[in-house]
Amino acid sequence: MTAGDRDSGPARVAGVVPARNEEPCLGSTLAALASLPLEEVVVVDDGSTDGTADVAAQAGARVVRWAGSHGKGQAMEAGWRATESGIVLFLDADLEETAARLWPLVEAVAGGQADVAVAAFSGGGGGFGLASGVARWGIRRLTGFVAGAPLSGQRAVRRAVLERVAPLASGFGVEVGLTVDALRAGFRVVEVAIPLRHRATGRDLAGFLHRGRQLAAILRVLAARLGRG
Repeated sequence: MTAGDRDSGPARVAGVVPARNEEPCLGSTLAALASLPLEEVVVVDDGSTDGTADVAAQAGARVVRWAGSHGKGQAMEAGWRATESGIVLFLDADLEETAARLWPLVEAVAGGQADVAVAAFSGGGGGFGLASGVARWGIRRLTGFVAGAPLSGQRAVRRAVLERVAPLASGFGVEVGLTVDALRAGFRVVEVAIPLRHRATGRDLAGFLHRGRQLAAILRVLAARLGRG
């Protein structure tokens, strides 16, 4: 399926963008998505205190807005349930113009090569820190799959996968949980190298706190699935 095959292929594709306080980046990300043949774009505003929801609405996205933060996993869950499309393209709000490069993920799923296609950042940003290392270890331990980009939020997912593994894991462990659950259910997961760029987590106190919350969420997701055998 290519960008020009929207009317000839059976798959409808929706973009889902979980976002919290992403006003500076979201507009350019949504403008880039407009170049892709998506049926619709759903932005889930996870309790933002800035103009995230306004930016999304002005760009023509459908906005699901919460007064308080529920976490990334819950935002992704709400986003895919807000659409009836057969393929859901999840992406982070801070990709900006590189969001236009995500179509190969859809092609991999629509073309039958995978049920879940995950973007590996060929331009850097794949993540080699503690959280990524723990995620890689856990995915391999539970499924045998060697993940190069275990925490990538950029992934095209067949709706049947989401319906089978729902609800998605909560918080920042959502990507790890989705990969493990999809593989355990017998679905095919592939990684596709794409030159993407997003905002790097800083090395200040806020950045370290974010990494700590991310690691804790990943450990909770892995522990729950280890307990299931």
